[in-house]
Parts: sequence; structure tokens; C-alpha cells
Amino acid sequence: MKVLIVNGSPHVNGTTMASINEMISVFDEAGIETEVFQLGNKPLADCMGCGYCRKNEGCVIKDDLVHEFVQKAQEADGFVFATPVYYAHPTGRIMSFLDRAFYSGSKNFQFKVGASIAVSRRGGEVASYDVLNKYFGISQMPIASSTYWNVSHGAVAADAPNDEEGMQTMRNLARNMVWMMRCIEAGKNAGVELPASERTYKTNFVR
Repeated sequence: MKVLIVNGSPHVNGTTMASINEMISVFDEAGIETEVFQLGNKPLADCMGCGYCRKNEGCVIKDDLVHEFVQKAQEADGFVFATPVYYAHPTGRIMSFLDRAFYSGSKNFQFKVGASIAVSRRGGEVASYDVLNKYFGISQMPIASSTYWNVSHGAVAADAPNDEEGMQTMRNLARNMVWMMRCIEAGKNAGVELPASERTYKTNFVR
């Protein structure tokens, strides 16, 4: 099994990565492979609504991490999206990344476990956590929870271990993800079929 992790922070080893690492320690212990996509500080285009991905394979923009991520998502069993909090909201770069990833490759995420993490100095993390969960809700993805909302605190990376409840939340989140992924795998092995989906738009009443 494999979990793909997106670090939406421009800082590779900041407080957001500290929470990710706490989860990775649990995944490693459970024998779950992980891969972290560091969005870093390189330019990242947002979705232009051009419609290319509706007629072709993948996003029209091929020279950043989105295309690679969507391709690898086909084989992944779970996903973690992590963001620092900027103005009580996820970073613009993780939003641009996820908008394009889900719009161009939504079928690669269906019925796979998703978890989001929001990390702040003091506040705004619950709102950010809520925003990231919206991607799962529209993509038929089971959402992993923990023993508290999936948040932690710290102004700098060295602060992260001092938020003991935050780190506990991350470990429990990872354990819950492992359990959910194994349950889904057991269901597949037992012949449980995925649910059928109606996908046509029903918005004629708006006109």
C-alpha cells in the first residue's frame, strides 16, 4: 500500500512537515509506503478552465508536479494534503495544485482514503482543514479523521513537538488511515464491488 502526501508549505522542513513526519513514522511502522510531494517555492500555475483535460489525458500544463502527482495517484491507496495557514486559509499554491489535480484526474482519487492537515501559529486552522476536505467530499473519497480535528500548532518547526496533542492527533490519524485502507483492500479481496455513480448534471432548474 502507498500514501501520497502533499506538503503545501513553501518551507520544506517547517511546521507542516513536522506533522507529516509524525504520520510517516506510523506509516513506516505499519509497512505503508509513502511519498511526499514538496510544493516548495517554485512557480505553480492555477487552473485556467481551458477544458483540455476533458478531451485529452491530464492537464494541459505538463511542466510541474501536478501531472506527475495525478499519474501516481492511479496506484495510490491514500492521500494526505497538508497546509500551513495563511490568512485563515490554505496556501494559494496547494489550492492551485489540488484544483488542477482533481479537475484533470478525478477518477484517480475515487473511493480512496483522504486526510487533510492544517498547521498554524495560533488560529485559522479549522477553516483551512474544512476547505481541504471539500476535495474529498466531491470525489467520493472516504475521509479519515482522528481524535481531534487534524490540526497542530507552532510558529517554527522546533515548536511542533511541544504541541503534544497535535502530534498525538497526527499519529492517530495515520493509524486510522491504515485501518481504512486495509478495510477497503479486504473488501475488494472479498468481492465487494464499488458503488455505481450517477454523474450527469442536474442543474436545469437554475436556468
